[in-house]
Amino acid sequence: MTYMVDAIGHVRGGRSEPTDDDWGHNASLIELDSRRFGPEAFAGLEGFSHVDVLFLFDRVPLDRSEDGARHPRGRTDWPLTGIFAQRGKNRPNRLGVTACRIVAIEHIRLHVSGLDAIDGTPVLDIKPVMREFLPRDEVRQPPWVAEMMAGYW
Repeated sequence: MTYMVDAIGHVRGGRSEPTDDDWGHNASLIELDSRRFGPEAFAGLEGFSHVDVLFLFDRVPLDRSEDGARHPRGRTDWPLTGIFAQRGKNRPNRLGVTACRIVAIEHIRLHVSGLDAIDGTPVLDIKPVMREFLPRDEVRQPPWVAEMMAGYW
């Protein structure tokens, strides 16, 4: 079965290359498609501090998607990990999601920091981060994840 999803806008600015680390200070903006959206699409968003941004890893070739297991970042000292136990870009549907801070809202442009998507990336959806949708109990993860993520943000 095929599903159609259209971009609501694109990432503008920030990085032009997808590197692994130092995304925390990345400043970029999301510009909505002006043919579909006006500034009213952001009405009420100023009351939130963060948004979840769903985007497409559009520069990952379809034949590079992974559906098995690999060592994260190619490091054999980290365990062989299935695609659904990691957040790499070579995903079966090439979808990325990141919670990032809202810096400013300007007409149909949402200025954010900490978005780990590069200039030109198609944005599929934006949702406000609400405490009630965050995990309600302790979040756990394997020790190697903290090592891998130490320089990410």
